[in-house]
Amino acid sequence: MSTHLVWLRADLRLHDNLALAAACRDANARVLALFVATPQQWALHVMAPRQAAYIAAQLNALRQALAEKNIPLIFEEVDDFTASVEVVKKVCQQHDVTQLFYNYQYEFNERERDAAVERALEETVCQGFDDSVILPPGSVTTGNHEMYKVFTPYKNAWLRRVREHLPECVRAPATRNAPTVKDVDTITLNFPQQPFDPALFPVDENAAIHQLRQFCQQSAAAYEDQRDFPAVEGTSRLSACLTVGVLSPRQCLHRLLAEQPAALDGGAGSVWLNELIWREFYRHLMTYNPRLCKHRPFIDWTDNVRWQDVPDALKAWQEGQTGYPIVDAAMRQLNETGWMHNRLRMIVASFLVKDLLVDWREGERYFMSQLVDGCLAANNGGWQWAASTGTDAAPYFRIFNPTTQGERFDKSGAFIRQWLPELKTVPEKFIHQPWAWADKQGIKLNYPRPIVDHAKARVATLAAYESAKKQSA
Repeated sequence: MSTHLVWLRADLRLHDNLALAAACRDANARVLALFVATPQQWALHVMAPRQAAYIAAQLNALRQALAEKNIPLIFEEVDDFTASVEVVKKVCQQHDVTQLFYNYQYEFNERERDAAVERALEETVCQGFDDSVILPPGSVTTGNHEMYKVFTPYKNAWLRRVREHLPECVRAPATRNAPTVKDVDTITLNFPQQPFDPALFPVDENAAIHQLRQFCQQSAAAYEDQRDFPAVEGTSRLSACLTVGVLSPRQCLHRLLAEQPAALDGGAGSVWLNELIWREFYRHLMTYNPRLCKHRPFIDWTDNVRWQDVPDALKAWQEGQTGYPIVDAAMRQLNETGWMHNRLRMIVASFLVKDLLVDWREGERYFMSQLVDGCLAANNGGWQWAASTGTDAAPYFRIFNPTTQGERFDKSGAFIRQWLPELKTVPEKFIHQPWAWADKQGIKLNYPRPIVDHAKARVATLAAYESAKKQSA
């Protein structure tokens, strides 16, 4: 009897899991699953303790779901990716594995690890799958077979490909014959963990599928109008599910089209579809430009920007104590929940880079250390967009005014009051500039004054970028 091993990584689900489905195709094969935790590697990549807790919860839910299919889950823990190569080899030898199945990961270290595993397994057939994307990297290119550097033409080409051939979802595997390997007991990770709120993030695959269905039925059509307002529950909150693979992007696309059939043609639901396409864009870019995994900017000349070393200002930003209410409310939401509304991610990133002139990599790292949905491709892409260092990024002279951003997207201050209780008594008219009111009334607020003058900071930032550009000329 042949033995198939499914090496699970960021694909913690039964449904539409290409590697798992392929491993189970032969009804007579014995199928085992393996997850290798690498806490030192996670620490090196600054994984958030809440994300670790989320992965542990999903692993235990998946272990149970696999057990019901008679597929045992083997759990191993080693320091890093280098050690994980030996573990995969050991498990294959112990269980006489004839074929190894896994879904590709596109980050540089992960690709190096997978290549090392393939070299180490001389007697085992290895099969990889493009599972975490709707279209595989390399399938959406220019007429010269190069990667698009601008999102809109990439999106148009992506849509053409999907209209020509919509990738199917594969079914969850059928129940196997009784396993000959004992299933692992409850999985615990040797990594710092912080509780996440199950009301915000689905705690197992069925809950994630239910949340996806509800969003596509009830909210996807209104997403365009509601997505920018943090006081409104207008987003899907499914990013964490996609990051750890509790849902596949194909499931998201199929469910969206089932509920909003005009989404591919610019109709209702198309703006949420755009978010899925941005996710693909950044993943595809990463495979073409491994330097994006190595803390390098996409636009070379931006490496000449002279960033400020201002630890006190960085700390104030991290703790939500900048004196700009929309920035501070957003950062406190992040610190408290491990998640931040997408519009707010743009606002706080612009503030750190363009108001404080702090290196965007400081913000990228801090986000990864806090986010339940921390994903290298999306996080790096977002930060480089905000910092004007990335592909198709905001031009360097586009600098958000944090006060007007707050006035535009949280006009009444409902979101600000939720996260800054010290401003609850400030009238709506002054909620975005509370000190203007407090000084007028002779009131002392338990809230900091702005740590930077936006108008002066804008001038300094433009000068810094222009100087960096001239240096490269």
